[in-house]
Amino acid sequence: MNQPLRVRYAPSPTGHLHIGGARTALFDYLLARRHGGAFVVRFEDTDQTRHKESGIEDQLNGLRWLGLEWDESVDIGGPYGPYRQMERLDIYQTHLNQLLQSGHAYPCYCSEADLEQERAEQEARGEMGGYSGKCRHLTPEQIAAFEAEGRKPSTRFLVPADRIIGFEDKVREHVEFESNGIGDFIIARPDGIPTYNFAVIVDDHMMKINLVIRGEEHLSNTPRQILMYEALGMPVPEFAHLALILNQDRKKMSKRDESIIQFIEQYRELGYLPEAVVNFIALLGWSPGGEEEMFTKEELIAQFDLDRVSKSPAVFDMDKLNWMNNAYLKKAPLSRVVDLCVPHLQKAGYIEPQLDEAGQAWVTALIGLNQERMRFAAEIVELSSIFFKEELVIDEEAAAILKEEHVPVVLTSFLGQVEQAESFTVEAIPALLKQVQKDTGYKGKQLFMSIRSALTGQVHGPDLNVSLYLLGKEKVAARLQNLL
Repeated sequence: MNQPLRVRYAPSPTGHLHIGGARTALFDYLLARRHGGAFVVRFEDTDQTRHKESGIEDQLNGLRWLGLEWDESVDIGGPYGPYRQMERLDIYQTHLNQLLQSGHAYPCYCSEADLEQERAEQEARGEMGGYSGKCRHLTPEQIAAFEAEGRKPSTRFLVPADRIIGFEDKVREHVEFESNGIGDFIIARPDGIPTYNFAVIVDDHMMKINLVIRGEEHLSNTPRQILMYEALGMPVPEFAHLALILNQDRKKMSKRDESIIQFIEQYRELGYLPEAVVNFIALLGWSPGGEEEMFTKEELIAQFDLDRVSKSPAVFDMDKLNWMNNAYLKKAPLSRVVDLCVPHLQKAGYIEPQLDEAGQAWVTALIGLNQERMRFAAEIVELSSIFFKEELVIDEEAAAILKEEHVPVVLTSFLGQVEQAESFTVEAIPALLKQVQKDTGYKGKQLFMSIRSALTGQVHGPDLNVSLYLLGKEKVAARLQNLL
């Protein structure tokens, strides 16, 4: 490619940024940054029935959170704007007129009822459905009659017969389609608003996009678009069609699929780290070539290439994402993890909206205790519930431990130590436990599992000294007294 690389992410502003769109945008971004090119974000908003005004900002916020900075878009402008299709209608009209004048397109006066009748007749004859091209050669008299009826024509592209339309796809290699299976398709509606296939090629040409990365659901659109590029005398960009993303059952993802969190906004709200999400999405169909799976954004930019993008569908594994996010959380500064977790604790009503210095220290210790275990920040609510709920829930394993005959001896001794303790800090608690061991003769599991089971309702858990400090002297004493 002789020209500087220019790629685009072009969503419809109908909702939040979806995982599939995020992958396309990420691959665009990584290639643009690696090759010193431009990453353009524009909006295909011609479907006004589904358009949401907040959808543009929702999409941009998702990209911002992921750290995918763009070079041109609605917010910062650029040399090839506007970057919303509804602001480009005059541009489309110019190219539409060119196709009509050159005979590559024609007005079609067929109503929905006409088309439905045609489909029914084809079905009755056992023929493959598709537009017959009946308006291809209307006479001026026929056109005048339709106009007199008040009919507004759509515009159809005239598909040439007996053509093999082939192209080299950067992911799928050589792809071919027969033109006879396409049929003349609508490129502008009766209100003059262009359809997707027409608007997208005009936009890509005018914005000098020379590589189009998109999902494989757009593969069947490509021959239509190539024909229009040729009819308008425009160079055809390169294409890369990404394979589907499947759910964990290896089925096509549905927006009703609850086994997968599908929108980037949801990851932000749950307290995932954007760098972990970027790392995970990059591996949905792309292989770095080695065993390593953890990459910074800079490392992804240095390594990413379409040569290693697979033709096979990628499987979205929530367990792997959670494992990866946990690995990132473990390495993150505690202060950052605290910032992610505090809103969830506040929403649960566990902590006050404003914390004093002591409260902030306590919450920091609580989150630090669970930092190694949490998969995402919202889990802090469940992981820390034992420190907030008055009633202790004891699981089966802990209940079995508490039935052992040495337990009352250990708990009685520890209660005595707690009640007498002048200090109940993380640093002071080990001495209390050591004294219990000395007084009772019990140590190891018999000592620590008994105390943990009695005070947390669980046999296993994070650091016992920190857990006891977080429970606090009064709550520890009360729980021990209740059990005894």
